[in-house]
Amino acid sequence: MTIEVALVHRFGTFALDATFSIGKPGVTALFGPSGAGKSTIANAIAGLFRPAEGRIAIDGRVVFDSAAGIFLPPRVRRIGCVFQDARLFPHMSVENNLRFGWRRASERATENEFARVVALLGLDALLARKPARLSGGEKSRVALGRALLSSPTLLVLDEPLAALDEARRNEILPWLERLRDEAALPMIYVTHAIDEVARLSDSIVLLREGRVAAQGSTFDLLPDIEFSGAAGASPVGAVFPATVAAEHAGEGLTKLAFDGGVILVPQLDRKPGAKLRVRFKAEDVMLARAAPGAISANNVLSATVTVVRVTDEAHADVQLAVGGIKIVSRITRASLARLDIRPGLQLFAIVKSVTVDSR
Repeated sequence: MTIEVALVHRFGTFALDATFSIGKPGVTALFGPSGAGKSTIANAIAGLFRPAEGRIAIDGRVVFDSAAGIFLPPRVRRIGCVFQDARLFPHMSVENNLRFGWRRASERATENEFARVVALLGLDALLARKPARLSGGEKSRVALGRALLSSPTLLVLDEPLAALDEARRNEILPWLERLRDEAALPMIYVTHAIDEVARLSDSIVLLREGRVAAQGSTFDLLPDIEFSGAAGASPVGAVFPATVAAEHAGEGLTKLAFDGGVILVPQLDRKPGAKLRVRFKAEDVMLARAAPGAISANNVLSATVTVVRVTDEAHADVQLAVGGIKIVSRITRASLARLDIRPGLQLFAIVKSVTVDSR
């Protein structure tokens, strides 16, 4: 699915002037600080907001064109929406909330598809409950199910976890990952939380003050020092795709292959060949000029320094190339000086297995 967006609109002193295109399916994160224009763009795509000027085309179908006077209403765009607040009907059971979207779909899903969505989101035990008896995470899952059952061609999620506490966020994130991997439905995901971007998205559109500041693959942008500077956020240590190479690497470990070698992680219940993504923090990456000998860390990766950035009086970020992937290490300025770290230097990145998140 392709999505082309070009929008111009003014709200008082705030000017939205954003142009970007999405050329492949998957999860695209509209990422940036509060007030950057993310939700406005999402609402314009969904047909919930009409900009002053611009054009939006979804898979070649023009849904908005100010010059041509085209503005298709939401009901004919076939876009499922999920918001911060679940917006469930309080007088209806979970099943009736789900069937509300199902009955109004222009192309109604089969009963088998209804059952598949219920199973996908783990809603079986909740069908008879009213929203008042649901937790925040459960309400979010029901809202996701209702959107899916409207038979959308695109799903727009506008900060769906922003109203949840950390425990509820951690409850719903695995369901969103499952939805990404199994539903095969393009999604636009609005958020200002970089950890959600790292876990869920395939590509990123970074927005700042109403304009597109950067766009590209999640795996390329998040561990990039220049991107983190533009985003006003700390860089992610690493986020990259990997494949299970050995289910049991001994001593409770699983071996993963990636474009840079292999990495050992805590044992996973995944078969060889399974695909997943690996993440770890920049603070969890140690650097060494020589390959360490007796050391408890399982992962010693040969790396080349590509960028060095001093972040404050005490710290520096070092961007590394490990094969075809980027890794960032956050170290002290004292360590930077002592090891004489500079672009082009060959060294070793050390990552403890217990600090690696792989899903």
